[in-house]
Amino acid sequence: MKKNFFAKIIAKDRKSLQFISAFCEKAKIKSSEIKFLKDNKIFLFSMNRINKEKNGKELIKSVCRFEFIENVKSINVDQENPEEILELIAINPLKKDKDYSITLLFNKNRIITLTTEVIEATLEDQNN
Repeated sequence: MKKNFFAKIIAKDRKSLQFISAFCEKAKIKSSEIKFLKDNKIFLFSMNRINKEKNGKELIKSVCRFEFIENVKSINVDQENPEEILELIAINPLKKDKDYSITLLFNKNRIITLTTEVIEATLEDQNN
């Protein structure tokens, strides 16, 4: 019997967040699957990412979740088009005074910026 293991990566600093960024490079995200739960201070999105752990050809359904998010801003993301597909290029954290600015960079010059006091992110696979 073959066992399947699902990846779960937890990031609590800039270096480990860059690790999540590397795993999510070229992931496809439907704009309707990006959510900001303002009352809970959670930002999350579902994606189809390339399985870089194995052969680099298989797609894996994964969820990336950021906690303690105070504010979210987007540039060039059509929130009226739920079928728009975004391709994630990188996740870049930047420390500004006491806060972090986490920038999600997408193709076609689209950007989502998250503001938080601490880095708390999780990448979790949903299937193989």
